[in-house]
Amino acid sequence: MTTTEKLSSGTGTDLTWRTINAIRFLSVDAVQAANSGHPGAPLGGAPMAWVLWDRFLKHNPQNPLWADRDRFVLSNGHASMLLYSLLHLTGYDLSLDEIRNFRQLGSKTPGHPERGLTPGVELTTGPLGQGFANGVGLAMAEKILSNEFNRPDHEIVNHRTFAIVSDGDLEEGVASEAASLAGTLGLGKIVYLYDDNEISIEGDTDIAFREDVAARFRAYGWHVAGPVDGNDLDGIAAAVQEGIDETAKPSLVVVQTTIGYGSPNKAGKASAHGEALGEDEVGLTREALGWEHGPFEVPDDVRENAGGAVERGAVVESKWQARFEAYADAHPELAVRFKQDMAGELPDGWDADLKALAGTFTDPVATRAVSGKALHAIAPNLPRLIGGSADLAPSNNTMISGRGDFQPESPEGRNLHFGIREHAMGSIVNGISAHGGLLPYGATFLIFSDYMRGAVRVGALSELPAVWVWTHDSVGLGEDGPTHQPIGQIMSLRMLPNLALIRPADADETIAAWKIAVENRHGPTALALTRQALPSLSSLGATAGAAGNVARGAYVAKDCDGPPDVILIGTGSEVQLALQASSELAKDNVKARVVSMPSWALFDAQSDEYRESVLPLSVRARVAVEAGLATGWERYVGLDGAVVGMEGFGASGKGGDVMKHFGFTVENVVAKAKAVLGR
Repeated sequence: MTTTEKLSSGTGTDLTWRTINAIRFLSVDAVQAANSGHPGAPLGGAPMAWVLWDRFLKHNPQNPLWADRDRFVLSNGHASMLLYSLLHLTGYDLSLDEIRNFRQLGSKTPGHPERGLTPGVELTTGPLGQGFANGVGLAMAEKILSNEFNRPDHEIVNHRTFAIVSDGDLEEGVASEAASLAGTLGLGKIVYLYDDNEISIEGDTDIAFREDVAARFRAYGWHVAGPVDGNDLDGIAAAVQEGIDETAKPSLVVVQTTIGYGSPNKAGKASAHGEALGEDEVGLTREALGWEHGPFEVPDDVRENAGGAVERGAVVESKWQARFEAYADAHPELAVRFKQDMAGELPDGWDADLKALAGTFTDPVATRAVSGKALHAIAPNLPRLIGGSADLAPSNNTMISGRGDFQPESPEGRNLHFGIREHAMGSIVNGISAHGGLLPYGATFLIFSDYMRGAVRVGALSELPAVWVWTHDSVGLGEDGPTHQPIGQIMSLRMLPNLALIRPADADETIAAWKIAVENRHGPTALALTRQALPSLSSLGATAGAAGNVARGAYVAKDCDGPPDVILIGTGSEVQLALQASSELAKDNVKARVVSMPSWALFDAQSDEYRESVLPLSVRARVAVEAGLATGWERYVGLDGAVVGMEGFGASGKGGDVMKHFGFTVENVVAKAKAVLGR
């Protein structure tokens, strides 16, 4: 019996345990070489990870994007070397040099897993709890697509979502939100392995986390298996199989591990969590686990054993491909749409009804209401557009008539109900997007984007296409008062790279914004929409058809004869004030150009020539008008300009009265314009 088997309490061949130790020591050696990282979780969690990957996970290392693969999420992304070691050993395009370059600039092995950078990494994880919730989105997508495309005797969508989650993940509120929804929806193809090592950075989890996790998850409607010892390979396998066999509920497998397992002086201690073991302790750990190989050394038989995943993956995908070809013969139109949807391609004519909607709104209308009409115009021609709201669909106008509700008893429904769970909604939408085949949207009030900020940020970092519908976008919402009136949210969200935030000024800009959102393949798009009705810009003198330039982020909505004396820049509901103010200024022989700027991000992406044509540097007199914090507008108005904006929180009252109270009037815009001109 080897030293490894003496230390462990599980069963398995010597080759199995040496493969597990190869995973452990690739992780330990990489962390030690970087002198940075988290060795404890890979040491403790390698056995359960190997059981999952070797005995259950359906994947093809040579084609990481195969449509019907199982999805694996490492929610505790700080244990990234555990995942990188698995990817390397099982044959993904991740070389040993990349393992050696862990956490180094430009490597494919960053400190936390990043989607799109490392082959085989499904999701960007690290902010604890988000991977847990992402996995719920992956499972929802699988269930939606299997119902949409599978036919009797022709099954092309049938896979599971596996994850490893930690104590820290389960402490985060976003995981609780997502777990509750997953249980409610009966997402039976979720199997999560809970790495229950009872240690966090500050010490034993008892200092802040004493609940009965299994009881909590049973209350959520989950099946719970275990607890099982983290080194009992057959016990882990039996518990995972138990989760797989439970088809009506998501499953949590409780695996009791020891953080830093094998380290004589750090096992079971917080010191094993987030720092290299140290050269001496690495040596002692090698001795304790019977690992006689040097740093980054993998024996040939171990490499061959782990590399068997390549052949198995090729076989399982080949069998699926044969099934898909038979499916394509029987259902050619569905097969074409499946391939198109998984590739993220848009069908011809998807926006035909959306285009027909433009120009049909003559009376003042709230942009949230127009957004609802736009959704109804898009949905019949783009079935993969799917989403819902955090219990605000009637206010957000995001319920699509005739599509039904996605529920355990009605998986064909296409309106998603997230409940009052904004953070989980954001992370679940990211998971749906990451799965492929669907374009998801999620909706709430703009003020509550704060609750989902972490998910929005990770979605932007991951460049995941999704649409955020955020309504009630300013103090103009009125009576609900400062608790619900967003002040700094617009400006704050503009700071996120890869997030295309659009604040449309009227119906036609809103319709254009939806077209942009659907076509954006490089990240999420956010629509900030009004509760109050807005007039059409053309009714206030804007150039007809100018809204067609929304995709450029900003455009000249109304110009003057000759060079302008002043440029008035508005967004959303305040563009109307700029247009009316330009007419008043003209009476005093002040030539004003009005620029509608629905999106800073889109405008900044334009050429220098275009931006100069809209905001010529020669015109220094500028006034920005936006019902949000003024800070930040210096970017476009300069130090010589002025801003009609907020300087503090809002107030409760009728929307129009509140707007006037804070200076959002034609008269104030005119006064600011004259002030910057020195008149």
